[in-house]
Amino acid sequence: MGFMLRVRLASFFAGAAAAAAGGGYFLYKDYKLANESMALKRKLLAFVKFLSALHDSGCVEGKASDLDNAYPQVKGLQDSTDTRYKALEKRLAALEGQRSTGAAPDVDTPSD
Repeated sequence: MGFMLRVRLASFFAGAAAAAAGGGYFLYKDYKLANESMALKRKLLAFVKFLSALHDSGCVEGKASDLDNAYPQVKGLQDSTDTRYKALEKRLAALEGQRSTGAAPDVDTPSD
């Protein structure tokens, strides 16, 4: 009878330990998810505050002439983006011109 009691107690505590480990893992993942969510909300709030300050300064409407002085990296990024878009538009026009002038070669397809 003593052996049976020891086996049952060991089984009970092994199950309790497994349940505790599983619950701890679940709570840890829930904590990490909540922490990341709150961090994202803080970043979003800071970004919204930045945008509202930018709007209040008049930079959005183009009224502020000192945009280059206040945010030189923004102006450089805008210029590089505009040049990239222009280059992509040229490449796209060239590809469309090739497609419209030359017909695609016919490819024999096997019939079933």
